[in-house]
Amino acid sequence: MKIVVAMDSLKGSLTSIEAGEAIRKGILNVDASAKVVVKPLADGGEGTTEALVSGMGGVLCTQRVTGPIGLAVEATYGILPDQNMAVIEMAQAAGLPSVPKEKRNPLYTTTYGVGEMIKACIEKGCRKFIVGIGGSATNDAGIGMLKALGYRFLDSKGQDVGEGGQVLEKVHHIDETNVLAELKVCEFQVACDVNNPLYGPNGAAFIYGPQKGATPEIVAHLDAGLKHFAKVTSDFFGEDFSQVEGAGAAGGLGFGFMAFLGGKLESGIQIILKETQLEEAIKDADLVITGEGRLDDQTAMGKAPIGVAKLAKKYNLPVIGLAGALAQEAKKCNEEGIDAYFSIINSAMSLEEAMNRENALKNMTQTTEQIFRLVSICKRG
Repeated sequence: MKIVVAMDSLKGSLTSIEAGEAIRKGILNVDASAKVVVKPLADGGEGTTEALVSGMGGVLCTQRVTGPIGLAVEATYGILPDQNMAVIEMAQAAGLPSVPKEKRNPLYTTTYGVGEMIKACIEKGCRKFIVGIGGSATNDAGIGMLKALGYRFLDSKGQDVGEGGQVLEKVHHIDETNVLAELKVCEFQVACDVNNPLYGPNGAAFIYGPQKGATPEIVAHLDAGLKHFAKVTSDFFGEDFSQVEGAGAAGGLGFGFMAFLGGKLESGIQIILKETQLEEAIKDADLVITGEGRLDDQTAMGKAPIGVAKLAKKYNLPVIGLAGALAQEAKKCNEEGIDAYFSIINSAMSLEEAMNRENALKNMTQTTEQIFRLVSICKRG
């Protein structure tokens, strides 16, 4: 019997691979002859780097880069050497959690550190990139990132415009003279699961600006700047990306990747499924196991476990879901391809006890073992 396991991380408790290996142990405790394939799983957001590095034999690297408010931060990224591929989470360099609440203001926050991460990966030989762009503190349309890669953005007097969303309306000229030559052969897969345009009522500033510290006045200022920058950029390149779905992701970083770096915006889970070659593993499987920390209606709306379930259903395979917590609305997951789901909590315990790593590993293995005792009975029958 072949079982494919693709678990998302249990945030604050188990990584994707740790959860998968605990499940493997539970299966083999019941059926030592079973073939268990554990694949990493993430959705392009937090945990993507760790999942792909641990699951695909890569290495983690740390780079000191410029943080969103100009102070240095330690940013971690992954390199998958066999593919010359880097895995980057932009939030490592420009994430909202790294900015104290009293200092959150997207007029001034920058993506410069994201560009420094990309540059470091290029210097290590990477030419392919998976970039998760969730959780940003910025609204600069990627100007900071692009400056770190050699682009210059000049005002009407030929001077550098500076950093942050405040400078967007000042840009009058784009200078490519010192852009890294290697960028011409780099490929960027950008994990983006929002469909906002760059500007307008549903754009980056109006929808996401307030959570980054923007007042209504600042939102209006940022939106006008994004519109102006889109015009300057389209005049320069001869193509307008401002209304493409996802252009407004991460304060316009989606736009920056598309317009300047040829980036392709894709569903985060679809990128991960493709790069981990999960479909190849599933094709001849008998059963698929997936899950995450909590199964609920948000899971059913297309989070990572549902991506796995839909892929499994392409081959008419049964799918079991495992989670630390089950919401009442989790039954919607049954409609999206998870045939049956189970909580790994086997006794009354506090949230802190449930999230303890050792407890979570034990609970995951024990629950899997009991499930597979039933599977074995059904198989014999």
